[in-house]
Amino acid sequence: MEERLTTSNAQIQTKIKACLFDLDGVLVDTAVYHYKAWKRLANTMGFDFTEEQNEQLKGVSRVESLNKILTWGNVTKTDAEKEELAALKNTWYVDMITKMTPGEVLPGTVDFLTEIKAAGYKTALGSASKNSGIILEKTNLTHFFDEIVDGNMVSKSKPDPEVFLKGAELLGFKASECVVFEDAVAGVEAARNGGMKAIGIGEKSVLTSADVVVSGLDKLTVKDLEEL
Repeated sequence: MEERLTTSNAQIQTKIKACLFDLDGVLVDTAVYHYKAWKRLANTMGFDFTEEQNEQLKGVSRVESLNKILTWGNVTKTDAEKEELAALKNTWYVDMITKMTPGEVLPGTVDFLTEIKAAGYKTALGSASKNSGIILEKTNLTHFFDEIVDGNMVSKSKPDPEVFLKGAELLGFKASECVVFEDAVAGVEAARNGGMKAIGIGEKSVLTSADVVVSGLDKLTVKDLEEL
């Protein structure tokens, strides 16, 4: 394990029994598809959308993402127009992700999921995406998850912990018995707000409130979960 932050004795004494995973940037990388769809939408309204701005939309719902983009473009739309724009973006995005393959799963994902399932850990997906089912199907990951909680089941965006608390509830575990795998600051904050441990996937300098930060699931083993 690459980096570890100090945890309290109370946390150390709580055995992890369930693993909750974000989707984008943790299991697969669909950020490029979101970026292309949002950029196309922005361009139709007469302004551009950068990759740096796309990074700020990680873990954020479609509606909130659209509001941010409209603000950056200094564009005002009615609620009805926003619904149409969000639907249009999603149509373009879905068209791209339906062509995804298992080859787009991030390194170490299948091995790690296989290992923790064999060790008896329960698993759930906790994603803001309303298209998570399509992505899991196309990348052949669906069977790894006992429960799937996505944007179709929750109304609050991260850093609100709703998506992870719902996952813990469906799995039948307390928040303190769960660990969340997240690549976004908002997602790590959601885990912490819900009383769960958090393993950050990315840079320690960015995911500062995570208990542990690694570059990818290929850097983790069951032993690392036991040490939490």
